[in-house]
Amino acid sequence: MRRIAKAAAAETLPRFRQHTAVVNKLAVGFDPVTEADREAERAIRTLISAEFPGHGILGEEHGLENASSRHVWVIDPIDGTRAFISGLPVWGTLVGLTVDGDAVAGMMSQPFTGELFYADAEGAHYEGPGGNRRLATRQTTDLADATLFTTTPALFRDGKRAIYDRLESRVRLARYGTDCYAFAMVAAGHADIVVEAGLQPYDIVALIPIIEKAGGVVTTFDGGPAEKGGDVIAAATPELHAAALAVLRG
Repeated sequence: MRRIAKAAAAETLPRFRQHTAVVNKLAVGFDPVTEADREAERAIRTLISAEFPGHGILGEEHGLENASSRHVWVIDPIDGTRAFISGLPVWGTLVGLTVDGDAVAGMMSQPFTGELFYADAEGAHYEGPGGNRRLATRQTTDLADATLFTTTPALFRDGKRAIYDRLESRVRLARYGTDCYAFAMVAAGHADIVVEAGLQPYDIVALIPIIEKAGGVVTTFDGGPAEKGGDVIAAATPELHAAALAVLRG
């Protein structure tokens, strides 16, 4: 994971805050992609293919290969491209590994701040400023004591905005616009809940093991596995997760 993070950073950091060209993927709306996204994913794929030639790879920018493999690496080279093109260091490189569809390992690298959050069979870990340490969620169980993150409430459409607003009204503090960094902050014990609407697998697979190995819970809004994306909630404790789900379900 350190090698993957380094290879990706070699493509993203030189292009960060450099007014790089932005391409919109959509005919209607705005879904940006940059050269940094494409080249970082290419570098990650090259490294994984050399190390694990039989493994599958699913990436946001370059699609799926070796789909029949039990082992599939899931890549978002820059999660938070809107933050990236706006000069905000809350984007990150996400790489997760699934085995038979279950997320078993993952990393989130934020090279501008020099931080690596990752999970393996031994647990969840942090490497960066202030020293290396094990990650652990804080033991918040009451919504009234919780800090909640989401990218923006505007992403909750088709009646879901009222459901989100109901949850936000129950927590102590809500913050917006932190992308994958929000999940890392839950794993690190600085926040308590993240809710996001309409995620793709590459938005969440890498983050699931980091949260879970730190003591938290990640599911869809209906309580199911989150590896395929959708409407996703991550919470610091099982009790807080249950309380938030109860509010989301009305």
